[in-house]
Amino acid sequence: MSGSPAPTARAGILVTHAAATLRGSGHLVRVLAVRDLPTVALLAEDLANPEIRAAIETVRAADGIVVASPVYRAAYSGLVKSLLDLLPLGVFAGKAVLPLATGGTQGHLVAIDFVLRPLLFSMGATRVSAGHFVLDQMIAGAGEGSAVRPLAAAALDDVLGTFSTVVHRMAARAESA
Repeated sequence: MSGSPAPTARAGILVTHAAATLRGSGHLVRVLAVRDLPTVALLAEDLANPEIRAAIETVRAADGIVVASPVYRAAYSGLVKSLLDLLPLGVFAGKAVLPLATGGTQGHLVAIDFVLRPLLFSMGATRVSAGHFVLDQMIAGAGEGSAVRPLAAAALDDVLGTFSTVVHRMAARAESA
């Protein structure tokens, strides 16, 4: 689930990297870019809209969810909040959930632990990873090659590897139950 305002924004680049890494670990990945949902239907919470229904079903069907957002003023983006508000309580139960965030300063790091993770738990998530924050300066923008810089990529890949293992284990348990 991407709260990035554009695929070329730093959070969008982070999502692209995360999706590629998880695909490389054998996961079927679908990026749900909230910015691509119909704005009026999203903000009006129009659950009858086919694109909104499809987005909710995508979340419902997933074994693992990555919630990625830029951090503005110590909070996740309004795009993420708009979609989370539409999801039914309990939709994250039994799923591995990984919050990812980007921001301009280390001060934005608190948004994961004090804002986003508690919200995900309140929505029924039972397995929310600690999350991972990447400083904007660690992501090369569109004019610089649009990539997570090597040091940040290595740390992110470690987090994604752990998340991948958790998703595989939880899916295996669900299948055997």
